[in-house]
Amino acid sequence: MLNRREFSLGALAMFAPAAKERMTPTERVSAVLKGRMPDRPPFSFWHHFHDEALPATKHAASTMDYQRRYHLDFVKVMSDYPYPKNTKGEWYELKPVESPFPEQLKALELINDGLAGQKYFLETQFNPWNVAEKLSSKEAVLRLMHDKPQSLLDALEAIAKSQANHVKAAIEAGTSGIFLSIANAQHGVMTLAEYRKYSEPFDRMVLAAAKGAPMNTLHLHGERVILDYFWKGWDVPIVQYSVAGTKFPMSEARRRFSGVLMGGLDENRAATATAEELAAWVQKSRVAAPKWICAPGCSIPDNSTDANQLKLSKVLHRER
Repeated sequence: MLNRREFSLGALAMFAPAAKERMTPTERVSAVLKGRMPDRPPFSFWHHFHDEALPATKHAASTMDYQRRYHLDFVKVMSDYPYPKNTKGEWYELKPVESPFPEQLKALELINDGLAGQKYFLETQFNPWNVAEKLSSKEAVLRLMHDKPQSLLDALEAIAKSQANHVKAAIEAGTSGIFLSIANAQHGVMTLAEYRKYSEPFDRMVLAAAKGAPMNTLHLHGERVILDYFWKGWDVPIVQYSVAGTKFPMSEARRRFSGVLMGGLDENRAATATAEELAAWVQKSRVAAPKWICAPGCSIPDNSTDANQLKLSKVLHRER
């Protein structure tokens, strides 16, 4: 098994500067965060490795291999290790946990060593509502909201405090911020009033634990997400959503949000689209520049082939 020093040295050997690129990945993303035009749009993409049953060393190695092979400008670390379930009593009878994702934290430390400051990297966190759904089911959470609302609030608070503990440790481990996925703020899932009562306080608690991190990102997941509620009043530099899913153009998002927008590519088709289609999506999204990071609206299909992902990377590297 590799120790941290060996992992770091091996990862450094993976870096090879791309031809005709004037900026490093860190410089490119930093320029966007400061509202300056980079040499080309920074980009990244990701999918689930399905390695939640494997140790941190494997998860870190998969992450490092992926970002190296596709020459990503920043790394979104997937976070699929499960939240610890309650083994006594009801699923929602939870207490805060000091370190809910110990293997993920080990992986973040290895990734930080491996990247050695050459790229920003984000820790993914699914919001407390989504964690509750994974501990039970979507139906069970909604049922608890209607039948025992205080029990749900107590459970979400315990989860949020646990996640906040993890986020603070993740920032100490070197992450550049968190990628907070919010999937329940959608028409057809709950009303805005319900989101504000049962989810927003706990989402903000998780975000607060990463306050000041340069790449904190709100990922607004879903086709019917209540986008207008998130353009203002959230202390995050980056907002990401699916243009393809919501049919809400980046030009309209630019009018509403003054920070960095992430997205523009169809997450379902990015890996299989033609070069012409990719270029068209990029061109439509340029209206958000210079505060724009090119990315799919969510993770690309997990079964995306290596050849298709290489093609996607090459096309995005050529965009200026």
